Amino acid sequence: MDTPIGRKIKEDTGVTLDPEFDIEGGQTKIPLMVASGEYPDLIVSKGAGQLVDAEALIDLAPLIEEHAPNLKKMLGDGINRLKWSEEDPSIYVLTTAAIDNQAMTPTYGAWVQHAVVKELGYPELRTLDDLKNVIKEYKELHPQIDGQPTIGLTMNTDSWRIQASFLNSGFMMTGGAGDDGEYYVDPETYEATLHYRRPIEEEVFKWYNELNAEGLLDPETFVQKSDQFDAKLASGRVLATIGPDYMMNSGQEALREAGKTERMYGVYPVTLSEEYVNHSYQSIGLQAGWGISITEDCEDPPVRAIKFLDYLASEETQIMLNWGGIEGEHYEVVDGKRVIPEEEWEKRNNDKDYLKKTGIGYNFLRFAPRYGDGVLDSTGQTYTVNTREIAIKNQTDIEKEVLAAYGVELWKDLYPSAEEFPVKPWGGAAYNISIPANSELQGLNQRALDITKKLVPEAVLAKPDNFTNVWDEFMTSLENANIEKAEEEYTKLIQEKVELWSN
Repeated sequence: MDTPIGRKIKEDTGVTLDPEFDIEGGQTKIPLMVASGEYPDLIVSKGAGQLVDAEALIDLAPLIEEHAPNLKKMLGDGINRLKWSEEDPSIYVLTTAAIDNQAMTPTYGAWVQHAVVKELGYPELRTLDDLKNVIKEYKELHPQIDGQPTIGLTMNTDSWRIQASFLNSGFMMTGGAGDDGEYYVDPETYEATLHYRRPIEEEVFKWYNELNAEGLLDPETFVQKSDQFDAKLASGRVLATIGPDYMMNSGQEALREAGKTERMYGVYPVTLSEEYVNHSYQSIGLQAGWGISITEDCEDPPVRAIKFLDYLASEETQIMLNWGGIEGEHYEVVDGKRVIPEEEWEKRNNDKDYLKKTGIGYNFLRFAPRYGDGVLDSTGQTYTVNTREIAIKNQTDIEKEVLAAYGVELWKDLYPSAEEFPVKPWGGAAYNISIPANSELQGLNQRALDITKKLVPEAVLAKPDNFTNVWDEFMTSLENANIEKAEEEYTKLIQEKVELWSN
């Protein structure tokens, strides 16, 4: 709250946020809350099943209808997706995802240093074999970078990040429709399969095994913490990584601030083979499941709480949070258009703590829905600064050079566009669908994940001639854990959700 944006919000609303965080994504704090029966005023959860079962959350539907015109406008017809179930059409969770987002940066891919592709003459980076060849060739040419051993490929596998980066690569590299968590959803029947059980994914993890056998995979990949991963990227000695865009922010900012722009990363739509394409830009529609709720213990009247969330969704506040901060301090209006001065762009691009110091951006955007990139306000200007024009303007010289060599202006130009895919009928991600608390499915999923986290890294680190044996053990262990029952139950949940949203 002690930032220009935070002070403005407090001035406008009288609200002060005193947040508390759980680095385990709620796995620790939420069960403790349920056991004690004591809750904060607002809670942002990754799936609210336990809270709903405990009757800890209030129905937001009547509050939105009566007191939240900005939220109603922003959500539009998508508000139907926020209904809890056919039996209980209450809205307990308000999505905090971007609405109608047209992201300038691809959400997932293979990240490769600009220096690597430049020195190698801008090789094709379309398949995993292409990626391995590039890493291998450059590492042989440069066994050290700045006096430290060169790392071919490393990944962020700390805690839940092993799913978002390493494990997700199994279906992202084989044409999966965006991030659907641990399941692959058939786009025709909506049948769910634990995605590792698709035979083609074995080939993806076998590729990692080959990478490891050739000394191209960081031996600390499966034991390092998130800050160690960030530090390795910031050192400039990691040639490549695979994962979502948000895991790159810290490393990219640190490299830019240090002037090591040639060691920053471009993102490429690499897949197992050219038979598959990256689905990062497939439209998800309105994302439901995860988000913010008002609890029964809200000390202020719930009306005040929903009005606060509605304030965050207003056009004026969205511009302040999403675009440029405070007029006259962070941007100016020239001929009716918002303009960010050059000196302010310098701070944005080169000070990794800029957002933290100003309060612009993600600090407050996590507490309510927000307009995504490309959405226009009432003046015809975008709500966010992530426009094509500004994205190009803020590129480093070497980034422009690399993109030009590949015949594009932005990294997204390398990817299939949203128009090439249908909108996902089951929403933003299958993992957002709430699973009944303490259900058999919840237990089955946890057992499957425990097995996966143990045996997939073990298969990757095995000697090549033992990879198949470990993978077969993995498949058998999943079957013994009754994974087919989990797939059946998950399929029902997805099919029910699609039917609910279509009514």
